Amino acid sequence: MIRDRATWLIYLQLGAFATYLYGLSAVLPLLRLDLGITQAVAGLHGTAMAVGAVLTGLALPRLTRRIGRRAVTWTGLAGMNAGVLLVIFGHALPVTLLGYGVASGMASITLYSSMAALDDHHGPAGPAAISEANALGVTVGVAVPFVISFAAQSALGWRAALLMSPIATVLLALAMGRVWIPERDGAGTSPAAAEGTGRYGRRFHLAATVLFCCVAMEFCFNLWAAKLVSDRTGLSAAVAATALTAFTAGMAAGRWGGARLALRVPPAPLFVGALVVTGAGWAIFWVSGSPVLSYTGLVLAGTGVSLHFPLALSRVLAASGGRPDRASATASIVSGVAIGVGPFLLGALADGFGTWQAFLMVPALIGLAVGGILAGGR
Repeated sequence: MIRDRATWLIYLQLGAFATYLYGLSAVLPLLRLDLGITQAVAGLHGTAMAVGAVLTGLALPRLTRRIGRRAVTWTGLAGMNAGVLLVIFGHALPVTLLGYGVASGMASITLYSSMAALDDHHGPAGPAAISEANALGVTVGVAVPFVISFAAQSALGWRAALLMSPIATVLLALAMGRVWIPERDGAGTSPAAAEGTGRYGRRFHLAATVLFCCVAMEFCFNLWAAKLVSDRTGLSAAVAATALTAFTAGMAAGRWGGARLALRVPPAPLFVGALVVTGAGWAIFWVSGSPVLSYTGLVLAGTGVSLHFPLALSRVLAASGGRPDRASATASIVSGVAIGVGPFLLGALADGFGTWQAFLMVPALIGLAVGGILAGGR
């Protein structure tokens, strides 16, 4: 796999994307305290993220045909930062919900358009490149909760830490704004896109279902793991925000190693193995009452989760019948719905039964994902 300048641009765009994703995820418990809202209402921020991702996912094929993937990725980053700024300066629930929705929707078009471009650019090594790109993004994400926690305990406040996203984007645009993957003839209006409304088969729908389960699972950890750590160990919300660092550290390690495993191990058994590792990490995290064991479980769970999205997205693209842009748009919609349904349902269950019991959603999602992989075959 050749990592040229265009490949590195996409990798670094994923790094900027990570500052938004892990930043808004880490601040949700702090935002909930600022606004004085319940866990279920706080979970509506995940729903707002879902709505944004679904709306932009519906528009992505047309937008890509109209302005091309390169412009789409930068437009998405610009919109992502507009949403982050709304959260930074918003002190009312409608404003923060709008900020989460705008940031998620615009960031999604950057994520899925760049992943489709990366998959095309690297051909058979596409899954490894996608995994490696996400590895770099998660590596950036490891530091984000620490920055949030430090800012939250300082005079600056946690909102100042979210300025990471616009600063990173501006620096990247200045350094590599002219770089892009050499487009093939008809890129953005490829034969895949021209096929238009052809229906997908059973394999595609199974792959999309697995993607739904994996994204819902990841965001349940992202948005609520810190709350469970705080509840079970007695750590303050500001300190418990670093729990997301343990999870993302596991993801970073797993994705760097997974990029190489994806070139050597068949995808289906690798995927099932990753889900089993996640289940083991969840079990340790769920039964733990100490910070050390909780963080250990989150690292192990993150190691498994690290391979879920790259492998699930690769399955969706592989089952698309040569229609990567349409498949990417569908993946964005499916992921958006998962982002909304998963964390909101967990938050609602937490209000009714407690966060500890609500986290039983995770093994249920693991079982559904494994079933979808086995039913979908290679």
